[in-house]
Amino acid sequence: MNSNSGPSITLAQLTGTLAFDNGNTKFKYSLRLCWGSGSYPQPNFYVAVNGSTYLYPTQTGTTTAPSGCQLYLFLYDGEYTHSTTLANVTLYVTGGWFYPGNTYNSRTKSVTYDNPYN
Repeated sequence: MNSNSGPSITLAQLTGTLAFDNGNTKFKYSLRLCWGSGSYPQPNFYVAVNGSTYLYPTQTGTTTAPSGCQLYLFLYDGEYTHSTTLANVTLYVTGGWFYPGNTYNSRTKSVTYDNPYN
């Protein structure tokens, strides 16, 4: 995700895998959050299940950051079991930057994955 005002700045990139369980209530995730080299503060992300239950995954580690990322690549690995049928999962990522001068801007992007088992 890049800034949408001022110079083009890489804010954040969330990559990895999300796998649904065929029991229709569970998913596993292995995600990597890149803190873009031009953004501040550190980006964040959260997960919405069925559009109404929100998860804030706990960081499980770090690894060497690839080119274009600051400091480290933040790792998030785990699984979640929902109390009812899991229809979809949406990932939301927010990054920020300053432009012009000390004016703070933020941008959020999302992607939704439908459970293929229901």
